[in-house]
Amino acid sequence: MGGRVLFFLRYWRRRSTILDLMVDPNTKKSNGPLRGVKVLDLSRILAGPWATQLLGDYGAEIIKVERPGSGDDTRSWGPPWLGSGDAGTDRTAAYFLSANRNKRSITIDISHPDGIEIIRKLVLECDVFVENFKVGTLARYGLDYASLRALRPELIYCSVSAYGQTGSRAAEPGYDAMIQASGGLMSITGAPDEEGGSPQKVGVAIADIMAGMYAVTAILAALFARNESGTGQQIDIPLYDTQVAWLANQNMNYLIGHAVPGRQGTGHPNLVPYQTFATADGYLTVAVGNDRQFAACARCLDLPGLVADPRFRTNADRVQHRDELIPEMAAKLGEKVTQYWLEILTECGVPVGPINSIADVLENDYAHERKLVRSIQHASVGRIPTVANPVEFSATSVAYELAPPLLGEHTEEILINELGYTAAKIADLRKAGAI
Repeated sequence: MGGRVLFFLRYWRRRSTILDLMVDPNTKKSNGPLRGVKVLDLSRILAGPWATQLLGDYGAEIIKVERPGSGDDTRSWGPPWLGSGDAGTDRTAAYFLSANRNKRSITIDISHPDGIEIIRKLVLECDVFVENFKVGTLARYGLDYASLRALRPELIYCSVSAYGQTGSRAAEPGYDAMIQASGGLMSITGAPDEEGGSPQKVGVAIADIMAGMYAVTAILAALFARNESGTGQQIDIPLYDTQVAWLANQNMNYLIGHAVPGRQGTGHPNLVPYQTFATADGYLTVAVGNDRQFAACARCLDLPGLVADPRFRTNADRVQHRDELIPEMAAKLGEKVTQYWLEILTECGVPVGPINSIADVLENDYAHERKLVRSIQHASVGRIPTVANPVEFSATSVAYELAPPLLGEHTEEILINELGYTAAKIADLRKAGAI
């Protein structure tokens, strides 16, 4: 694993000049829509950091507060690693790098009186406060919403937790996998029992990521409301509740149809055909969204009789007769290789796609065309890759200004420039263990 990581880093360094050309020069100094907004980020792992990274991409200034000595837990969630960690050099897990660009890192012990004082002073300079501690933890240190609102009524205070700030489960901890399980997602993910399947979690921590996305929209809404009212507010983002909320059509299928949704593999509960099929040399996914596309699909497969068959005339018919239609299509698609079907179905206007690996996705020609991978300057190893934010603004720009920071990389800079601390004062704080 170590050899592959070193090769990867050398590969990206060789490509850095090309990637620099791919990045819009304006992104070197963003004029993002949130420029001027300052965020104090006490979150770690993924949901909170994902939210604050997105805010940073949009131009907000993010001050990431980390535990002295160890920092965000995900710094150690490797391999793979960036950096060797030899002779006191930094070694950071790729996981951390995925959610922490466009941030400055300061190390503060929030249980130390001097550390608490630093946090409270920084709050006076910030618009948004993000945290994901267990409910009640920050109240012990006078860093809860009520305490900080007394200092700065304009503060927007966003709390991310497993089950929210109130209710019978508020004190319980929670990680993504258990939320995917208990929040219903795993019950509809994976092949059905009759096909030898079992409940599966999604391949990324999607409960965390979606909670982070909800947090961003809530923070933006609260900033908008503050423009009218002049005051801030607290935002409660429970992983469990957000997981339930974005089950979308599956929730409504149950509430309206009163049948419990189950696992259908790659199939869709409301659309047919809309799933993965085996070909002569691999797989592809057909995603038919309407009756016109189905007619085109049937013609391309040389199965014209399907269109006239009353069992398959409308999508509602096809959903009802799924078990009769899918085997016919599967047999035909299994006769030829994936590339053949991709070309012919695309030409017919049928939505179809290959099952790409992540390497395929990040290295193919379309990735270069869309600039899906950018290069950004890291403090210890030079240029490193980062996956692009998918949003493009017509009048402002997404920021790619700061690589994920070294632990405490900006501690002195923030204390001196933001709070006016002297070098002697900082030395005393380090000696006391406050930073």
